[in-house]
Amino acid sequence: MQEDNVELLAEDINLHFGGVVALTDVTVDVRKGEILAIIGPNGAGKTAFLNCINGFYRPQKGNIFYKGKRLNDLPPYKITQLGIGRVFQGIQLYSGLSVLDNLMAARHIHMKHGFLSELVYFGKAHDEEVKHRRRVEEIIDFLEMEPIRNKVVGSLPYGKRKLADLGRALSLEPDLLLLDEPMAGMNLEEKEDLARFVIDVYELQKIPIVLVEHDMGVVMDIADRIVVLDFGRKIAEGTPDEIKTNPKAIAAYLGSEEA
Repeated sequence: MQEDNVELLAEDINLHFGGVVALTDVTVDVRKGEILAIIGPNGAGKTAFLNCINGFYRPQKGNIFYKGKRLNDLPPYKITQLGIGRVFQGIQLYSGLSVLDNLMAARHIHMKHGFLSELVYFGKAHDEEVKHRRRVEEIIDFLEMEPIRNKVVGSLPYGKRKLADLGRALSLEPDLLLLDEPMAGMNLEEKEDLARFVIDVYELQKIPIVLVEHDMGVVMDIADRIVVLDFGRKIAEGTPDEIKTNPKAIAAYLGSEEA
């Protein structure tokens, strides 16, 4: 049974692809008002775990509950509509559209008027467009993307595209945000900026965040709690201070970072 302070519970998750085992008996809860980091070596099952939450993968065993609702059999778009947003490892944007248009495209799950009303574009359809445009402009301002708002995404440097991808996820207005290596490939300045925005999202919107990240400096600075995966199993869980001194975490991952 889900506790009152738990937003999402993934219980005894097992996932395999033929003979390849991705996750074995993984149980993780995401609590209200926290940044939960999931760390581990490459191939540990971190992204596979997020894919189970999103509905991209179906675990062969176990259950996933979000606010008490079972997610296992829901398609990804239904899970998004329930309030789970995600930034993927790879940039999920329309490269031929502007930053503004990409953020507007993400608003479709909140649009209530059908194709015909949008086609004639007046009255309620126009008012709804204005409302969504206003929300997108707030996100652009929040992420300091005004200089690139009308730039074609495909023409932007990598760090700016990653920032726009975060803007796309925020345009969904999630109640739970999944970040899958959002800082991968960024330089130090870009990482610092994105980490600041993640903290701002957390503090201003009061939503729990699940962060998969290899930069241990970032993880130790901003995470409230850390789960360590290795070969598809959860081997450790605790606060950053506890994980720093956990022998299993050090042997599997943290020790290799220092080597």
